[in-house]
This record gives sequence, structure tokens and C-alpha cells, in this order.
Amino acid sequence: MQHSIPLYILVMSAVTLSVKILPLTLIRTPIRSRFVRSFLYYVPYVTLAVMTFPAIIQATDAPVAGAVALIAGLVAAWYGAGLFQVAATCCALVFALELILA
Repeated sequence: MQHSIPLYILVMSAVTLSVKILPLTLIRTPIRSRFVRSFLYYVPYVTLAVMTFPAIIQATDAPVAGAVALIAGLVAAWYGAGLFQVAATCCALVFALELILA
């Protein structure tokens, strides 16, 4: 098992570098397509959402508490609450719901 670690590092390096270098070498002109530009604009947000939303629900002892806090956080953010207020609301809601549900 020890002898394959350098191979793993080499493969991970090749994949990471190819993802970063290939677009720089293959795309030399500005992207004019509105669809491609909007797609590339939203990729980081979608990736963050895909990684974050399941973690929010699974991080609590009661998944219902995580789901309710997620909805409450979305509603609070929609109505203009700041990051601290949203986080504090969600934490307090999860704490209270886990006390009730436990």
C-alpha cells in the first residue's frame, strides 16, 4: 500500500493541473456565448450548494431540525437578514428543535 502513494499523488496532480491548464491553453478568445458565460458564472454557486445543503441536513442529530433550519435560513436571507443573523437563527432553531425532538 505504501508504494502506491506517490502514484496517487501523481494522478491527483495531473488531474488538478489539467483542469486548470487546459482551459487557459484551449480558449484564447473571449467567450461570446451568453449561455456558456452564464453557465460558467453559476458553476461555483451550484457546486457550493450541492456540497452544503446535504451537510446542513445530515449535521444534526435530527434531520428534520436541519431541514427546518435550512428553510428558516432561506426565508431570513430572502427578507434581507445578514449572514450573522441567518446563522444565529439557524443555530438557535436547530438547538431548540433537537431539545424538543430528543
